[in-house]
Amino acid sequence: MVQLETDLPSGYAEALASVKEQVREAQHRALRIVNAAMIELYWNIGRTILDRQASEPWGNRVIDRFAQDLRAEFPNVKGFSRTNVYSMRAFAAAWAGPEPIVQTVSGRISWSHNVVLLNKLDDQELRRWYAAKAVQHGWSVAVLEHHIKTALHTRAGAAPNNLEARLPGEGTDLAREVAKDPLVLDFLGLTEEADELAMEEAMTLRMSQTLAEFGPGFAFVGRQYRLSIEGDEDYFIDLLLFHIPSSRYVVVELKSKRFRPEHLGQLNFYVAAVDGMLRLPQHAPTVGILVCGFKNDQTVRYALDASAAPVAVTAYTYETLPPQEKATLPSPEAITAALEQGTVPASGEAE
Repeated sequence: MVQLETDLPSGYAEALASVKEQVREAQHRALRIVNAAMIELYWNIGRTILDRQASEPWGNRVIDRFAQDLRAEFPNVKGFSRTNVYSMRAFAAAWAGPEPIVQTVSGRISWSHNVVLLNKLDDQELRRWYAAKAVQHGWSVAVLEHHIKTALHTRAGAAPNNLEARLPGEGTDLAREVAKDPLVLDFLGLTEEADELAMEEAMTLRMSQTLAEFGPGFAFVGRQYRLSIEGDEDYFIDLLLFHIPSSRYVVVELKSKRFRPEHLGQLNFYVAAVDGMLRLPQHAPTVGILVCGFKNDQTVRYALDASAAPVAVTAYTYETLPPQEKATLPSPEAITAALEQGTVPASGEAE
């Protein structure tokens, strides 16, 4: 039975508002603690590398192996890519003072903020200035990059302006940025974005349990399947399958929000990478399936390599797929049924 507003005590709304604020503050406080622990860890890793390099032959080959071994030991932590480990070394070199890193302004911003400061600025004092401003005004990474690009430090204290006040970033923006920083969540063994975690986890689990029922011959290759690309970040495919009758890999990417063009670009990249790294000469071109969910509405799009060049990937909807692909792949209706009901019709048929 639903409690009517008129039946509630007079102080109910005030108490609810107070508890909501306490919950938000506790969430932000927990995120700050996790972020500080991760920043300290990354600084310590970078410091370890610098100390070893001072006395031992720790060149690029050894650091590459170091990153590889960390990834092998901690497969659910995505922060140990080759690029990120090199950033840790640069981070420790930049913040080399006697003060503990967690007590600096750098320890109060996300790792993504710190990487921007390392990559965009060479002057350590400027890094401190922008880091302090980011903490003071709650800048997101995008706002920080904007201010660096437009050289805010040369304009601060000059002619009065409302640029900073008009840009998003006041109050809790930095807290939100930390909350969705992929590396903060990876540090906890979670998926990429906090606001997508519950839905995406459920979608992935349901897909992994039911996709093999779309038709005969689907084999489950891996969930969060790692693609290690030399000289670049590691990438993780939500689901990687293999369709035995048509002898092809099937990449499945799950996004809990509405479709955005960059989602398809990411899927196309994964399709091209699987074609280039895993596909054998006897295999048919890899097919990608993108599932975007928003409330009860779901969008399913397909991508497949339409040329000999692995990077030339064309996007299709199910209706425009070539007949041989369409005949062997589940329809959008079938995928939607699998996600919503846990039951799947035969391959290529809608329920």
